[in-house]
Amino acid sequence: MTSVNAPGLAPWRDAARTTGERVESLLAELTLEEKVAQLGSVWVQTDEPGSVAPLQDLFMSAGGLEERLRYGLGHLTRVYGTAPMGPAEGAARLRSLQEQVMAANRFGIPAIAHEECLTGFATYGATAYPTPLAWAATFDPGLIERLAGAIGADLRAAGVHQGLSPVLDVVRDYRWGRVEETLGEDPYLVGRLGAAYVRGLEGAGIIATLKHFAGYAASRAARNHAPVSIGPRELADVILPPFEAALREGGARSVMNSYADLDGVPVGASPDLLRRLLREEWGFEGTVVADYWAVPFLASMHGVAEDDAAAGAVAMRAGIDVELPETVGYGAHLVAHVRAGRVDEALVDESVRRVLRQKIELGLLDGDHDFPDVDDLDLDSPRNRDLAATVAERSIVLLSNPGGILPVEPATTAKIAVIGPCADDPRTLLGCYAFPNHVLDRYPEHGMGLPIPSVRERLAAEFPGAELGYALGADVTGDDGSGIAAAAELAAGSDLALLFVGDRAGLFGGGTSGEGCDAADLRLPGLQPDLVEAVLATGTPVVLVVVSGRPYALGTYKDRVAAAVQAFLPGVEGGTALAGVLSGRVNPSGRLPVQIPASPAINPSTYLQAPLGRRADGITVLDPTPAFAFGHGLSYSAVEYVALETDRAECATDGSVEARVTVRNAGDRPAEEVVQLYASDPVAQVARPAIQLIGFARVALEPGQTRVVAFDVPADAFSYTGVELRRIVEPGTVTLSAGPSADEPPLRAVIRVAGETVTLSPARRLSTPARLLEQ
Repeated sequence: MTSVNAPGLAPWRDAARTTGERVESLLAELTLEEKVAQLGSVWVQTDEPGSVAPLQDLFMSAGGLEERLRYGLGHLTRVYGTAPMGPAEGAARLRSLQEQVMAANRFGIPAIAHEECLTGFATYGATAYPTPLAWAATFDPGLIERLAGAIGADLRAAGVHQGLSPVLDVVRDYRWGRVEETLGEDPYLVGRLGAAYVRGLEGAGIIATLKHFAGYAASRAARNHAPVSIGPRELADVILPPFEAALREGGARSVMNSYADLDGVPVGASPDLLRRLLREEWGFEGTVVADYWAVPFLASMHGVAEDDAAAGAVAMRAGIDVELPETVGYGAHLVAHVRAGRVDEALVDESVRRVLRQKIELGLLDGDHDFPDVDDLDLDSPRNRDLAATVAERSIVLLSNPGGILPVEPATTAKIAVIGPCADDPRTLLGCYAFPNHVLDRYPEHGMGLPIPSVRERLAAEFPGAELGYALGADVTGDDGSGIAAAAELAAGSDLALLFVGDRAGLFGGGTSGEGCDAADLRLPGLQPDLVEAVLATGTPVVLVVVSGRPYALGTYKDRVAAAVQAFLPGVEGGTALAGVLSGRVNPSGRLPVQIPASPAINPSTYLQAPLGRRADGITVLDPTPAFAFGHGLSYSAVEYVALETDRAECATDGSVEARVTVRNAGDRPAEEVVQLYASDPVAQVARPAIQLIGFARVALEPGQTRVVAFDVPADAFSYTGVELRRIVEPGTVTLSAGPSADEPPLRAVIRVAGETVTLSPARRLSTPARLLEQ
């Protein structure tokens, strides 16, 4: 029922009306210039342009703010996240800009303010959480939803409306610099955790933005901003499912295009992806926002448009609603295209409707704009710290511990050598989108912006009775090996050497991991291999701790170290978490969301290989077998896999089967086991992965306790894109397997999938629910 408009209240401000009525009433009032303005953005710099976005200095607008706001504005870009400023200063700046935006347009329409939030709110003094690759190592969707809820609450309290996360790119080559930003190499894991993050962010009232749609991480030679050679089947079965899950099961309201071109077609110029697939097939009704400068890149980097003006027309026809971070190809250029008949005004209207709908959902058109009160806003609160610690602890992976040297026993290790570049540098705990690495490297006078204890500091607190010596040995990068001998001498005189190696994240070559920091191979960076060899040569037992944003090749060290630990840039509480794992205060429970390669030159790229892509003795001398498999991770308790049973031997092609996995804690301390369920389809129309994750559950086990995990497995979990490029479930034999990793899971059950071949619709089941039963 339509409400009666209150006297003097514009229909589009009347909250009693439907959203659709409000959108249409305002759209009818806007001129073409005002409509197009809602599709643009402004990035106001506080100083000289930096390097937090590719080619930022080339495209930043030099025009006056008044002229840029003349007809209104869609988005304000990174008001908090561009330079160091506290919450009060950031809120005052946002308020000032919003007041200018509202005063400059006839209807007083505010802008949507967006920020980065990949490892937390990317602003000065805000908690820098573990990287997404660390989230993935938790295999814990509930925890990641809570994490995103906390990030979203901070953003909303600061007056921010949209967050540019999560990254749903499936890792295809570990050399790519942005591996740390991803949720790993398995599309099912990426989809489950991505959807959980979206639910948390959207539940806090923040528009989640899925990126980078699609194929960005599959670039040739793992180069950033490089072409993608990918077939339609790999795109459909590996790259797209996480986006579909995050839209359908997470409720994301925005999607960001990938910079890549797929088989020669830039995503920003692809109506097939942005209109046919995303909107017509999947039914997406939110906004497609351009990755930063993606519109002018259509001219300058892809060559599918003559200039910036033509690029705007290409992008609009393809389906990009909002140009970020600045208005370059839209604005006056887009107005001219419409007036000249080169772009249909109906396309502009569609995009404006989406933007206005989101502004109404955010409450921006309800009347007087309500600016946040940030006087008591603590962006590094105890709640945040607790969450950061929990994610860090659950993400750390114990790779090997053959002699049981871990946890460290203080009584037998009176002298401990703490060595390596990641031992005493807090920046090595953080990702490239954490504010200290993302922005503060240009403002050294501001330090880290928040307290971040190093691993060395936390080890001193963890082992108060031990004698801890420290040596850098060698930095993460550079060719100065003068400290290696001293590090080896310290190790030789100690009972145990804790050797911390890995990455220091940065942007565009400013680090060894991060955006634009792609690697030529998978050796540890710099002289760190020399440092590891020198310490190993002393004969002192060595615990190798890798703190990194990508997996590095550890095959040459695997059988020579006393133990190995992997931490994927574990954030502000990472030092405390690592110290806790080494001491045994924390029982490690992280699992690998990517493989750990054996060889730095033979990149296995992903465990999702058909038989032709796996080890082939007698055919090639190159062996892609990893040092540690996907899903691998140990704990200080022995968990036994007892049984895998199904409720039926036959499953219809449109049905489901229940698989019950029984596990038992045979150790003497509580443990958390990540029970993993895999499927293998040995005979199919096309070459299928030899094994693929279809379900998982994190299970708490007391000593001696037995529990059963019941997986409700839909036949849709066995689907794939067939020879006719349709997603199908076909009859045949499928092997289910369960275990602690993808490396030959110990439990198996064979089921027969029976019936006619089924072609699935977009409404297919995307997940395998699990529930815990007591034994």
